[in-house]
Amino acid sequence: MEDRKLLANAIRALTMDAVEKAKSGHPGMPMGMAEISEVLWRHHLRHNPKNPKWINRDRFVVSNGHGSMLLYALLHLSGYDLSLEEIKRFRQFGSKTPGHPEYGITDGVETTTGPLGQGLANAVGMAIAEKIMSAEFNEPNFDIINHNTFVFVGDGCLMEGISHEVSSLAGLLELGKLIVIYDDNGISIDSDKGDIKSWFNEDTPKRYESYGWQVVKDVDGHDFQSIDDAIKKAQKNLTQPTIICCKTIIGKGAPNKQGTGGVHGAPLGSEEIVLAKREIGWEHQPFEIPQNIYRSWDCSARGEQWEKSWQSTFEDYATKFPAKAKELNRRINGEFPKNWDHFKKELFKDILNNPKDAATRKSSLEIIENLTALLPEILGGSADLAASNLTMHKEANPVQKGKAKADYVFYGVREFGMGAIMNGLALYGGLIPFGGTFLVFSDYARSSLRLAALMKLRAIYIFTHDSIGLGEDGPTHQPVEQASSLRLIPNMTVWRPCDSYETAAAWISAVENKDGPTSLLLSRQNLPAQIRGINGDNQVSRGGYILVDSEDPLAIIIATGSEVGLAVDAQQILAKKNKAVRVVSMPSTTVFDRQSVDYKKKLFPKGVPVVAVEAGVSDYWRKYVGLEGEVLGVDRYGESAPAEEVFEDFGLTSRELVRRVEKIL
Repeated sequence: MEDRKLLANAIRALTMDAVEKAKSGHPGMPMGMAEISEVLWRHHLRHNPKNPKWINRDRFVVSNGHGSMLLYALLHLSGYDLSLEEIKRFRQFGSKTPGHPEYGITDGVETTTGPLGQGLANAVGMAIAEKIMSAEFNEPNFDIINHNTFVFVGDGCLMEGISHEVSSLAGLLELGKLIVIYDDNGISIDSDKGDIKSWFNEDTPKRYESYGWQVVKDVDGHDFQSIDDAIKKAQKNLTQPTIICCKTIIGKGAPNKQGTGGVHGAPLGSEEIVLAKREIGWEHQPFEIPQNIYRSWDCSARGEQWEKSWQSTFEDYATKFPAKAKELNRRINGEFPKNWDHFKKELFKDILNNPKDAATRKSSLEIIENLTALLPEILGGSADLAASNLTMHKEANPVQKGKAKADYVFYGVREFGMGAIMNGLALYGGLIPFGGTFLVFSDYARSSLRLAALMKLRAIYIFTHDSIGLGEDGPTHQPVEQASSLRLIPNMTVWRPCDSYETAAAWISAVENKDGPTSLLLSRQNLPAQIRGINGDNQVSRGGYILVDSEDPLAIIIATGSEVGLAVDAQQILAKKNKAVRVVSMPSTTVFDRQSVDYKKKLFPKGVPVVAVEAGVSDYWRKYVGLEGEVLGVDRYGESAPAEEVFEDFGLTSRELVRRVEKIL
């Protein structure tokens, strides 16, 4: 019989050695969860180290991502492409073993974790994706999509408010294939001993029972049989997510430091490592793993057999249900339908042939209606504001308990949870998630938006009520700094369109952008349809373009969104005064900034002064207008009044814009 303790201790040894060599890291969690990991990875987790992207693999997320060495040890031992040399380079520049797990860096890492609680939220998204995809593609005797999502969490994950948002929703949606394993070690780092009872003393099992979860309490996290029994119980319950509450000792095996805050986030030190290895009976040199331990851990053969068996089933499925098999392959591979280009052409043609004044949130809904008819992978949602965000299309089928096929999520008032769940949906594959709320509440979701940008995920955020133009709700609901703030997130593409045509261009850009998230900032109030040629203007896709031109312009006005109409009005007033002005509509500064220098110079010739106008903070626009230019913006919070009165109060009028242009001339 294999010595399971020895196999678990291989995790402890690798963790101690890697953290010590790096002189940095978190050894406590990996050492405390070693037995749990041995049970899960060697006896329950279905995956293939030789193909980490196999669509029907079990998903495994380490939400308490500071314990990254646990994941790296598991990947290395079980046969993934993560060498011992990379383990030795833990936390070093350019390694595959960064301080916290990073999606896209290391094979087998399902998501980037570290900001606590978000990995749990990602896992909820993955479980929702499994529920939706299985309902859409499975047929009797053909469970093409059928797997579990496992996630490790710690006390910190459950203290973060996002854990409430997503756990509540997971229970409501009966995500029975979501299994959370809670490392209940009672320690964090806010005192010498680290005992958390002074700041986290709630009854976690009762909390999760109130969400509608199955709760497996008081499991000895160092007893293999107890852990195994708990996981088996979780797997049998297909109508409730399960949380397994495992009592563990943080840093178990380090005789002088285990069970204290001191083992959480610092190397043990060479003397303590000697004592710890003696304590656990590990008689090998640093980074030395005996071959018999590698053989016992290696999952490659089993993983290849699991996938081979699935592939055989899929081939039979493809014979009986060829259209479904073809569609699943298309979506897994991230391909567009063959008529995608034709669809885009017809969409723009229809908008040009039927120009109308409309709020861009309304234009967005009409585009969503068209997109979802062609792309069933689009999965919508809203944080309780569907009727205001206009995110819910006519044929939308909400995800609900007891219901099969779905393409829409009622997220409730859970903006942060929505963003992080969307990340899990995007990571899963085969789905393009979008979610809506008011722009001002993007602040609630910001941390998940940042991680979407970091992971380069195709997630689409609909942020409506995009300025003081929303009016009567007042300054608490009127975004001022949010548009500029979103533009500052690296790899986040931001669009603020001025009419239906630009809104369509923004949506097409978002759907085609496979290398990062997109924020669509949309108006509550009606905006005028801008005059365009018979073929529209293919320069919209560049993020900034000449909307209205004059021969030898004396000045240039840049505008976005609702202020484009002001710019066009001002241009016409100035034309009557024989002052030639160009209007540049810049719906996406982030896209425009990627254009060539020659293109930028074409729009902004040297020596021609520039005035920018946007109903938001002015500082962001200084880089476009230079020292000689002017910015007409909003640098204080709004007022509760009808939109027209608020715009007048802030000087966001064509009259004031004309004055600013004349000032710089």
